[in-house]
Amino acid sequence: MRELLGFAHRLADASGAVIKPHFRTAINVTDKKDKGEGRYSPVTIADQGAEAAIRALIKAKHPDHGIMGEEHAHENPGARLTWVIDPIDGTKAFITGLPTWGTLIALNEGGRPVLGLLDQPIIGERFVGGPDGAFLGATKLKTRACPDLASAKLCCTEPEMFEPGPERDAFNRLARQVALRRFGTDCYAYAMLAHGFVDLVVEASLAPWDIQALIPIVERAGGVVTNWEGGSAADGGRVVAAGDAALHRQVLKVLQQA
Repeated sequence: MRELLGFAHRLADASGAVIKPHFRTAINVTDKKDKGEGRYSPVTIADQGAEAAIRALIKAKHPDHGIMGEEHAHENPGARLTWVIDPIDGTKAFITGLPTWGTLIALNEGGRPVLGLLDQPIIGERFVGGPDGAFLGATKLKTRACPDLASAKLCCTEPEMFEPGPERDAFNRLARQVALRRFGTDCYAYAMLAHGFVDLVVEASLAPWDIQALIPIVERAGGVVTNWEGGSAADGGRVVAAGDAALHRQVLKVLQQA
């Protein structure tokens, strides 16, 4: 696992080298909603080029591994080990010049992510979750205690990610009970949860590549990540991440009541 985590760092270095020249430039943006995604879903050559660079390295070094990513087809789906990648999680932030996006790289074994990496190459931050814990560089990460929902700081990428009706009503009911709400945070909110500055991230409409890299980072820092029913969040969908297990239980109760 440590050797493979070292390889994940190589993948992040390669993706960052592709992405950085395009940040805060007049880059062409394509909307993927005409491919059935429904909501505005932008993609750029930075997304596509970074994923291509990551895939090329994986296939050269570990041709027996699977690869699942946002921009290209699933390769070698029967593999025991699968790399799950999102070259730019938060493309909306990327195209508006905001540094809350990140490159997500996970290694999945037997249906669960065992390694996770979030790279933000513009500000030079790299969060990892692996066999030795969760780290930002050399700093070991630890979530903070917050057993009281009324004291919690909640993040979410955007309210529109919740389907109108019961799902959005459940989120709104929860959001009214916390101390602070912040939107537009993308994957960076999960890193700040692991770092002890955020207590809760609640989202929906996630793909596997949106969440798998973040699960080991949060869990190795002492947090909890599940779906809204309390099961595995590895397939995406509706996700709850909490830094405190007692808070996580309270949140599930509120969401399930709603």
